[in-house]
Amino acid sequence: MRVEVLASVVNQDPAELPKRMGIEGDALIINQTDHFGYEEHTIETGGRTGTIRCFSFAERGVGLSRNAALMRARGDILLFSDEDIVYDSGYEEKVLAAFAKHPEADFLLFNMRVGQARATYHTERFHRVRIWNAGRYPTYSFAVRRDKLIPSNVTFSLLFGGGAAYSAGEDSLFLKDCLKYGLKVYAIDVEIGEEKERPSTWFQGYTEKFFFDRGALYHFLYRGLAGVMAFRFLLAHHKTMCGEIPPAKALGIMRKGIRSVKGL
Repeated sequence: MRVEVLASVVNQDPAELPKRMGIEGDALIINQTDHFGYEEHTIETGGRTGTIRCFSFAERGVGLSRNAALMRARGDILLFSDEDIVYDSGYEEKVLAAFAKHPEADFLLFNMRVGQARATYHTERFHRVRIWNAGRYPTYSFAVRRDKLIPSNVTFSLLFGGGAAYSAGEDSLFLKDCLKYGLKVYAIDVEIGEEKERPSTWFQGYTEKFFFDRGALYHFLYRGLAGVMAFRFLLAHHKTMCGEIPPAKALGIMRKGIRSVKGL
């Protein structure tokens, strides 16, 4: 069993990036830049040789780049990543041990250390993830058995995420589609690295666009229950998110977002 890191990055040096990320084995880097190209490197870590493959594309879009990685992936376990992730030493062994311990799992969600403002989840006990509690997990927590994922034909949305029309949510939609297909997803209390804080490429505060895009996302996540889930979301988070836009107005904007994509 081999772990392969699938990293979606922007304008990075393919020779330097794996060292900065702490990659110890195989990795596939999709570099969103201004040219097309391919290069390959090998790394030696603790007597193990890893292959780093990097495809450069003159295009933008996190969903587009993650799909490009999926089409070219070779690993048995695919570990999704970004350029601001730094893995702990021995992360591969932790990932492989977790899948060996839980053969029932097709998909595992690992813990990462993150800044308080970015902390949407922290798993304290191993548990099953269902559609109704799948919206909290970022892509960099995802690890999946390739032989289970590829037959599902599940890919990342091109409507949501950095570089797309709507600013975020491609991770939640991907996880929902995996669950809908029937993949068995579990969250596990194993930590494998950290996210280094950097300026967000999409988050500019709790603006009208934030709430509008969130409404559009909720249509695809919850369909007929989108309005109810929007109300629930604001009820839970209004103290944090509604400092400038009052909750009632934010709900109205989310409803506009929901209506904007109905029929799609």
